[in-house]
Amino acid sequence: MSNTVTRTRLAVAAAAAGIAVLAGCSSPAPSGNASASSCEPSKGKVTLQYWNTVPGMDQVVALWNKKNPNIQVETKNISNDQYGTIGNALKADKAPDLAQVGYDELPNLRTQDAFVDASACSAATGAKSKFVPWTWSQTSFGGTGVFAFPQDTGPMALYVRSDIFKQHGLTIPKTWDDYAADAKKLHAADPNLSMTFFDPNNAEWFNGLLWQNNAEMYSYSGDKWHVTVTSDQSKQVADYWQKLIDAKLVRTDLAHGSTQMYAAYQKNQIATYVGAAWGYSMFRDNLPKQAGKWSIVPMPTWGSSTSSGDWGGSTVAFMKGNKHLYESVKFNEWLNTDPEALALENKLGGLYPAANDGLKLPALSQGVPYYNNEKIFDVFADSSKNIDTSFSWGPTQKTVNLALQDAMAKAAAGKGTAGDALSAAQEAALKSMKDQAIPATAGK
Repeated sequence: MSNTVTRTRLAVAAAAAGIAVLAGCSSPAPSGNASASSCEPSKGKVTLQYWNTVPGMDQVVALWNKKNPNIQVETKNISNDQYGTIGNALKADKAPDLAQVGYDELPNLRTQDAFVDASACSAATGAKSKFVPWTWSQTSFGGTGVFAFPQDTGPMALYVRSDIFKQHGLTIPKTWDDYAADAKKLHAADPNLSMTFFDPNNAEWFNGLLWQNNAEMYSYSGDKWHVTVTSDQSKQVADYWQKLIDAKLVRTDLAHGSTQMYAAYQKNQIATYVGAAWGYSMFRDNLPKQAGKWSIVPMPTWGSSTSSGDWGGSTVAFMKGNKHLYESVKFNEWLNTDPEALALENKLGGLYPAANDGLKLPALSQGVPYYNNEKIFDVFADSSKNIDTSFSWGPTQKTVNLALQDAMAKAAAGKGTAGDALSAAQEAALKSMKDQAIPATAGK
């Protein structure tokens, strides 16, 4: 994903819809995924197909092709309809060898037998230590199999208009209680100034907030899914934002990444942004006149907890029908762990790498001019280290997200609450799984 507005839309539709893979299914979903029994090199020259949505990925692939004449890779950008394109290819038995799949979409595609298990390749099983732990737990399904390699992530943090905070004598909020108190002070001082905005049509963002509070939405045991979308931790998050909405301390009329959103920030009507690592270029590229006015700090926490959340990110999955597993593993590992490849992906596509070595890229250790030359990626690196590895996405996440968004939109309009939206999402999760004959029950 790119770190431009395109990246934002993809992460909101990838993380949102597209990324809808499995942000972390740490539990084995019921499915009969193909498992390769061997990992033998192919004879002669091989050409792999790799589909993705990342701007500039063709240049990254060109670098690989130049260095590996016997393992050539053809890339196809499917950002216009990522999951529709992948789904149609699977139905026609014409899936590529490798495809970009969002973490939250992994469980859904796995139930459709979309992947092949690459664990027969020692290079695949041996790659575990090369990635940030929580990302690997999303792709191996309870430690069983290797269906994808992590590519990028969206660790969350708080973007702050330092000048507005200074003007109103506010300190950086350490907890969500502090954040609410600051929101109240700001709005009291200037009724046209809000702390942030709440986009009811962005379930992926809201899921990231739930993730931070260790609000486990799903788990898998006893041969069935356990749905806990309405857990106490989830309700705590929902009730918190509902109170801010009721007090009119946050705006609910702005869509993430929209012209209206940027206009509100441009007019100094909003003081903070709760976002992910890939969003750093949004303000830089769309609000250039505010250079030097923004800082990025850790996201407020729930009490003394240091947990953080993730919004967005993708994997590169081994797709069903892959006939060149050895070569696919070799390319996939290079693509997502090689320093030269990672640097190019960050520069061209704005990817925030999931590989441990990727977090050490020179570009991520330097100050960013737009943000007062602050080393903002240090904040995201710390955030990434504090993300719960057990958080799981369900096999019908897209349906659940749509139900959540519909109910949150009603709540924002004064018809119900964010807590009601959780109940609607819980009901949608159970019904959609039942409709697909996926064993599921409410509660742990």
